[in-house]
Amino acid sequence: MPLARPNKIPVTILTGYLGAGKTTLLNRILTEKHRQKIAVIVNEYGEVGIDNQLVVDADEEILEMNNGCICCTVRGDLIRILRMLVFSMNEGKVHFDRVLIETTGLADPAPVAQTFFMDEQLSQKFEVDSIITVVDSKHVTRHLDTHDEAQEQIAFADVIILNKTDLVSDSNLKSLERRLANMNPAARKLYAQDCNVNLKELLGIHSFDVKRKLEIAPHFLKDHHHHHHDDTVSSVAFREEKPLDIEKVEQWMGYLVRQKGEDLLRYKGILQIKGVEERIVFQGLHMLFSGHPDRKWKANETKLSELVFIGKDLNKEELEQQFKNCIAN
Repeated sequence: MPLARPNKIPVTILTGYLGAGKTTLLNRILTEKHRQKIAVIVNEYGEVGIDNQLVVDADEEILEMNNGCICCTVRGDLIRILRMLVFSMNEGKVHFDRVLIETTGLADPAPVAQTFFMDEQLSQKFEVDSIITVVDSKHVTRHLDTHDEAQEQIAFADVIILNKTDLVSDSNLKSLERRLANMNPAARKLYAQDCNVNLKELLGIHSFDVKRKLEIAPHFLKDHHHHHHDDTVSSVAFREEKPLDIEKVEQWMGYLVRQKGEDLLRYKGILQIKGVEERIVFQGLHMLFSGHPDRKWKANETKLSELVFIGKDLNKEELEQQFKNCIAN
């Protein structure tokens, strides 16, 4: 796998709408035997960080950014983290061959890439290798119709991974291909189930082209980018140290999917279930929901349940009460 051009550390920006499969792809990258040290920056939308716990235990530097979208309030944090990495490397404390930034599913990737051109120190040390957008082939059409962020993620992509192709018919896939080609004819398209793609087609490909980005967004190199999220979209997070009752959780999830599935853009969590030695990981989007046992709880970690819901018109008090009702007797 090619490394950066001389003296520049390559940066891969991993984006895609909620539930597309970004964390799955990130885990694939971290577990491949590519002999590279990767600094990973994970950004989440909400005060409870679930994604960072779903990332595999790899010998990598994992840095988490919460409480905001990477393209808005925490962009200053991104700059500080990157400068910290540079300082630590100059001091000989860490070494890494590339940086991978996993953005929140509600991020516009343009200002993230812009960071590496607007900040002089970072532009000397890093270069954007590529912007990779993961697409949920089953649900993306709905997102493209209603969410600007999903459109921006497609428009700015160098590589588009059409993920979950096993969930759509050939005719629907061809229709989606045509729509994506109209939005971004220059992007390479890869097809995947569970983001199972050849990493040589993702890393070290030097496909980021500033001239083409300026055609999409003429103000790309001007530092006044304003990004507005859908005001009806919010995140709600819960933590609970008491174990939960699995039957009550399943009943609650079934109810939520039936009643609010269309409005639940993304929901995920790690659950402590009474009588179960393993963590239970659950993830869902819209009407699709799955849960499975993960690793065993470690002796030195606090057992607790953490859940995050991202959706439209969420009623926090109602959800919190329903969650509390799942606590085991």
